[in-house]
Amino acid sequence: MAGNIFKEEALEEKGERARMAAFIGAMAIEDLVKSTLGPKGMDKILQSAGRGHSITVTNDGATILKSLHVDNPAAKVLVEISKVQDDEVGDGTTSVVVLAGELLREAEKLIAQKIHPMTIIAGYRMAVDCARSALEMKVRNNKGDSEKFRKDLVNIAMTTLSSKILSQDKEYFANLAVDAVLRLKGSGNLEAIQIIKKCGGSLRDSFLDEGFILDRKIGVGQPKRIQNAKILVANTAMDTDKIKIYGARVRVDAMSKVAEIEAAEKNKMKEKVEKILAHGINCFVNRQLIYNFPEELFAEAGIMAVEHADFDGIERLALVTGGEIASTFENPESVKLGHCKQIEEIMIGEDKLIHFSGVELGQACTIVLRGASTHLLDEAERSLHDALCVLAATVKDSRVVWGGGWPEMLMARHVDELARKTPGKKSLAVESFGAALRAIPSIICDNAGLDSADLVSQLRAAHFNEDSSAGVDVITGAVGDMEARGIYEAFKVKLAVLLSATEAAEMILRVDEIIKCAPRQREDGM
Repeated sequence: MAGNIFKEEALEEKGERARMAAFIGAMAIEDLVKSTLGPKGMDKILQSAGRGHSITVTNDGATILKSLHVDNPAAKVLVEISKVQDDEVGDGTTSVVVLAGELLREAEKLIAQKIHPMTIIAGYRMAVDCARSALEMKVRNNKGDSEKFRKDLVNIAMTTLSSKILSQDKEYFANLAVDAVLRLKGSGNLEAIQIIKKCGGSLRDSFLDEGFILDRKIGVGQPKRIQNAKILVANTAMDTDKIKIYGARVRVDAMSKVAEIEAAEKNKMKEKVEKILAHGINCFVNRQLIYNFPEELFAEAGIMAVEHADFDGIERLALVTGGEIASTFENPESVKLGHCKQIEEIMIGEDKLIHFSGVELGQACTIVLRGASTHLLDEAERSLHDALCVLAATVKDSRVVWGGGWPEMLMARHVDELARKTPGKKSLAVESFGAALRAIPSIICDNAGLDSADLVSQLRAAHFNEDSSAGVDVITGAVGDMEARGIYEAFKVKLAVLLSATEAAEMILRVDEIIKCAPRQREDGM
């Protein structure tokens, strides 16, 4: 018998055990998030282990999964595909995990019948090609008609928001998100859309504002309103010339010398302010603190000075005003200033903020979210961000499909037809792929408290009609016409879910051995 080639504490699982460990991990992740799927999906509370035990209330698949510290390697693959789905298209993060989990659940049954994993993978590949072409044949594209295209975008946004916390006001927020994305004029640069959260009021009090809003206050004694602003955006220390050596001591033999040191410091600060003023600006926005003395000098010069703007804030401000972030001021001609028509102080609730209107990047806008608590606002921001991402993706690829389980039932019907034509064991894998697709509408029904077996069988019958637009209508609890209901989804989201889930399932199916390295030992004396 061959000796063990691994270190003493290394773990090795082979063959059937390794495959079972991978399946169990992936299915556990699926079971964790599948209750959040669909318009009637439930939320999860995530509590951190850090100081304060901060909580997050969400039903966003990617947010839930990235907060988990999983040990199972297959579970990590599903967490990763959910994150990639979120980065790529912004929505479908739960669907992709659920579909991958269902594909592996079906594969487990086939492996129990002694069908080789490679045969299953070959069948899945045939099925995914068939499903993709079936979906591509049924897409709608209204890019040429701006009125119909806007209606498509509103419907997609409403479908995306139906399963989120904003579902009660989905029409209001869908129009708000569509207005924001259409301002981008097809660029898809979501950096130009800023979201600000302010506690107070209700979600319905949220609004879209043209221009840029900075969540900071204007310095004391400085102008509160400026026309035709020239803005210098900087990341510089205004106290840069203070002694910063830890434990440094300065010995003097008289109090007058202390006054001289203070005067020298003030002179250095004054020189820096004069260099900044030499740029011919009337607004100075700094990432770091400005301190009292420089603030006084700016007020005397009639310059608006804003300190301690967060780094995300000044990067976005530089982008929308057409400026660049400066840190040295020796050569004014090499610094690119930002411009806007007007800067003024505004009030939102009890807070004062700075509003930049008429900015150089005309498509820039700010969505101000209002709500009862920070947890509610955080989840509302995640929901709105998903809708904005999906809309930006749809503006680039304008193909749309109906929602409510219609795409899955359509693809499952074509996959079942392929299974009947396919000889050999591959046909079983193709058939299993169809069963995994039908699991999505089934889970949507279960989460809504409906009879999934009855509704899915009604959907199967309805989909034998080639032109059927039938899907699950969880509001009435029956099979409904998705076109009449205005339940639309972005083709790009559905395609990404299909391909990513199949690739992840294929990767996990290929595994026949799991090796865990031995933990590093601490050396003696450390």
